Amino acid sequence: MDDKGIENAAILLMSLGEEEASEVFKHLSPKEVQALGETIAKLKVIKRAQVEEVLDKFDAVAETQSTLVTDTDEYVRAVLRKALGEDKANLLLDRILQGSDVSSIESLKWMDAASVAELLRNEHPQIIAAILAHLDFDQTSQVLKLFTERGRNEVLIRIATLDGIQPTALKDLNEVMSQILAGGERMKKSSLGGAKTAAEIINMMGSSVEASVLDYIREADSDLAQKIMDNMFTFDDVNKIDDKGIQAMLKEVQSESLVVALKGASADLREKIFRNMSTRAAETLREDLESRGPVRLSEVEAEQKEMLKIVRRLVDEGQIVLAGGGDDQFV
Repeated sequence: MDDKGIENAAILLMSLGEEEASEVFKHLSPKEVQALGETIAKLKVIKRAQVEEVLDKFDAVAETQSTLVTDTDEYVRAVLRKALGEDKANLLLDRILQGSDVSSIESLKWMDAASVAELLRNEHPQIIAAILAHLDFDQTSQVLKLFTERGRNEVLIRIATLDGIQPTALKDLNEVMSQILAGGERMKKSSLGGAKTAAEIINMMGSSVEASVLDYIREADSDLAQKIMDNMFTFDDVNKIDDKGIQAMLKEVQSESLVVALKGASADLREKIFRNMSTRAAETLREDLESRGPVRLSEVEAEQKEMLKIVRRLVDEGQIVLAGGGDDQFV
């Protein structure tokens, strides 16, 4: 959801009142609650016309909604299996439908990184890897930044070699973490972990940590390090996106964010961005880049990460096709 959508949702919740709004919040993810909470806190004064516009929009959307499927779980299973085949569908279904089986893990998603790190710090790296594989990549990356270098590397190499979670392993985690983790009988192991998961986490951790982690993994297993690197997507890889994809990306990126992100970009990537903008917009961007003074590396990397999140979302939505290596694979 973009900033305007979040603001509209915040206004709608404020118009509902405390009781009704609290019921809505119960069904949102931690990130959604945080985003809406921050937005509500900033909305000191709202014009009546804006409130009426939001309510009218909500009414229009609500009128189009209806209950189409009685058993949504079964519907998802049937549709994905027909579309993707049994094997591919099962990989997705594990993650889509596993919420009830590992519901206590959701409590970790509401904690700040420092609390999660402190909670897990003294556990075995294999247990930590199994737990963190359930969390979002960006949260896991923030947690691991608080570990020692050796501890972080030990966990990441285990995430990279994690080949799913067996039902008995989930039970063991439940015993170790008590109220925080829940096991639950499963018909088959969950498809969590692997080189791609490790790559996504490392992508979120910044270039200095990235180099250290990859060096450590390379010493332990050079083939595994290569698999992780093959799955990593860096800011320079934006150069691999075709012109249509670049244009789709630019529609989603704020001008100020783009300026900061490009401060750390290669000349080739900058030129590719310029080519996919109008002449006037490209000239303005060039001027902004030239007039902008030195920017902290941490700020540049932060904006580049935000752009990469946009790119990944557009890839998932099919709006961007990212060319792979010489084997003509696509991501």
